[in-house]
Amino acid sequence: MSDEKSQSLYDRALSVLAGGVNSSVRATRPYPVFVERGDGGHVIDADGDRYIDYVMGYGPLLLGHDMPEQVRAGVQQHASEGPMYGVPTEVEVELAEFVARHVESVEMLRFVNSGTEATVSAVRLARAATGRDKIVVMQGGYHGAQESTLVEGDGTDTTPSSPGIPDSFAEHTVTLPFNDAEAARELFVDSGDEVAAVLTEPILANNGIVHPVDGYLQTLRELCDDSGALLVFDEVITGFRVGGLRCAQGKFGVEPDLTTFAKIVGGGFPVGAVGGPADLIEMFTPAGEVFQSGTFSGHPVTMAAGLETLRYAAENDVHDHVNALGEQLPSGLTDIAADQAPEYTVVGTDSMFKLVFTREAGNARESREGHCEAGCRQRAECPRYGACPKTGADVSAAETDRWVRLFRTQMREEGVLLPANQFESQFVCHAHTEEDIERTLEAYKTAL
Repeated sequence: MSDEKSQSLYDRALSVLAGGVNSSVRATRPYPVFVERGDGGHVIDADGDRYIDYVMGYGPLLLGHDMPEQVRAGVQQHASEGPMYGVPTEVEVELAEFVARHVESVEMLRFVNSGTEATVSAVRLARAATGRDKIVVMQGGYHGAQESTLVEGDGTDTTPSSPGIPDSFAEHTVTLPFNDAEAARELFVDSGDEVAAVLTEPILANNGIVHPVDGYLQTLRELCDDSGALLVFDEVITGFRVGGLRCAQGKFGVEPDLTTFAKIVGGGFPVGAVGGPADLIEMFTPAGEVFQSGTFSGHPVTMAAGLETLRYAAENDVHDHVNALGEQLPSGLTDIAADQAPEYTVVGTDSMFKLVFTREAGNARESREGHCEAGCRQRAECPRYGACPKTGADVSAAETDRWVRLFRTQMREEGVLLPANQFESQFVCHAHTEEDIERTLEAYKTAL
């Protein structure tokens, strides 16, 4: 494996790009791998090295790097007819109809250009709909690069997590530990009438993949109903990946008031969306008075890619395939970790997975009887229940440096490309094969 060209490209990039990258998560140590092209479930880097890819663009590539013919044809048609128009097109209506038909909580949508823009718009809409200012988020959660959610701290004692954000933004943002129903109840007893929205991922998919404990999402739903706050699910990552076309909210049986989408809904092109009931979404201008607009929103090429990707997934049992592989991988990882690193925790669901370098084994060294067999499901009866991560802080307390400095590097030497850090999810795509899974499990055995 040679990194000569990647190093050279990074050296050039450092002269013209801040930190040598255009998204901070790509700045891996000691330098990022520059990818030249994708091939199904694999990527080939600038030096010609080939890897099984579990980054998958950080989630959008449900089908892998090769577009099926119907997806490619849809993208090429709209690209060849004109790059964009600044006026509506039929394809954006068709994609909205598809989403509304399959996601039960969604009657209408507003398409935007990124997950960040979607959550910004959802927060603005929630504040306007309720006439309140406070937004509740989960500690360790991530909802894009927006001022209202880039905070740190406990409860109401929050401060901005980045320079350049006035303290006044953090004053309106409250944090809760994910999976702590009692803390949520206490917050709503104290100040529920001030809360505009609870904004959470149904699964903490940007922080090691933390499942909700049984009943937690339902508790948030009830607290919002009782207080008049809105429940907003950030399904930027989980949307159309967890729970198939019903999304994670369908899998868990909890309907939010608003949902933010991105990634898969754009088929690998820049996209975001806010969905919900008509009476809320129609508060956006021009139907209502909550300002929201964007030159590239509903871009026809993106809309075509998203529509044809979702159609292909529906017509070709894509979720059955990726979920089967997604079951096989964590199941194998669970066996490997039990033998070689019983303190570590396998997490994930459907086509998302991760091995978190937790430090406590629970009863793992004594017996595996009753353990989750293919990734942590937060079952109270599991002997490892007390040791499995339940909050973002639990994931942060894992051996993150070991994962980055040693494990990820070793996996790359074994021909497997993983995300930049322990917090980001790993993804299975439709182009991955059982052979890829078997090779990946062998790589884990060697790297651990």
